[in-house]
Amino acid sequence: MGISQSSRDIANYPIATMGSHSALQILRGAKDEGFTTIAVCKRGSEQPYKAFKVADEIILVDEWKDFVKAQGRLISEKSILVPHASLIAYLGYESIEGLRVPYFGNKKIIRFESDRNLEKAWLESSGLLVPRVFKSPAEIDRPVIVKFHGAGGGDGYFLAKNQASFLEKASKINDKEFFIQEYVVGVPIYIHYFHSPLTGEVELMGFDRRYETNVDSLGRISQKDQEVLGGIDPSYLVVGNFPIVVRESYLPKILEMGEKVVESSKQIVKGGLFGPFCLETIFTPDGKIWTFEISARIVAGTNPYINGSPYTWLRYSEPMSTGRRIAREIKLAIQTGRLDEVVSVE
Repeated sequence: MGISQSSRDIANYPIATMGSHSALQILRGAKDEGFTTIAVCKRGSEQPYKAFKVADEIILVDEWKDFVKAQGRLISEKSILVPHASLIAYLGYESIEGLRVPYFGNKKIIRFESDRNLEKAWLESSGLLVPRVFKSPAEIDRPVIVKFHGAGGGDGYFLAKNQASFLEKASKINDKEFFIQEYVVGVPIYIHYFHSPLTGEVELMGFDRRYETNVDSLGRISQKDQEVLGGIDPSYLVVGNFPIVVRESYLPKILEMGEKVVESSKQIVKGGLFGPFCLETIFTPDGKIWTFEISARIVAGTNPYINGSPYTWLRYSEPMSTGRRIAREIKLAIQTGRLDEVVSVE
């Protein structure tokens, strides 16, 4: 499969990632499990990885798109690449599918995260409750949120209530393919999971809520004062994350949802989904859980849990971030000669 498994010593397999998004957590988790670490950074962005002493080696590139130029060096060092949203956003799934460096996870599943129509079909095939998608602005008959394909952190999303309001706001945005989704009112909660192909289990890692600008700050301003400010349009660019603990009575349903998504993934891509993933949901007053997106890799909402979440503490009784859980899976795979089950190359 393109990676030697002649050694079962983890010292021979550095963990590498792009220096962005959740790299601090990934690299710290790898070091906690005994790995050496590599951060590939855009020149000028390397300081955090030096300051927090999580990278044993830093490779500099001039632009994020030049990440592919570093893969020869990563391959020569037998590195294992851990992906996150920045890698996907800056390279795109086609470039990721073409990477030759060993990649933790199933590269083929990223296509289904990057195309919202494929994503919707996947979630529906998992039996999850999914908001309606409108094929054209003329169909809009209720509040909608307009998104784009790929991992963009909410940048540019906007709300509309009919075709006229859609066209007014869409005219300000060029060269993007719109995805028009019903806006469900409720509590947004992001559910973090980890699926291990080595044990067959789907683990619950934690929950978060995003802190978005300027929609969250607008919530602190009355409608009257918003009118004084000139009717500011909300923005959904993510600037941070809050940790959340949900009501325990929701947990059976939440665990079932994760298991269903993993099971259905095996029908759409050989090998299915494994490693960390996130269901992006809305909890409504009637007790329903709507799923509007899936992220098929580690999400930034796990960053508040670098020392572990309440849920990982219940399971492991030691600090266990998602980044460390990734490293432990790789470690177990190396030590048992099963690295090809958690790493993809082609």
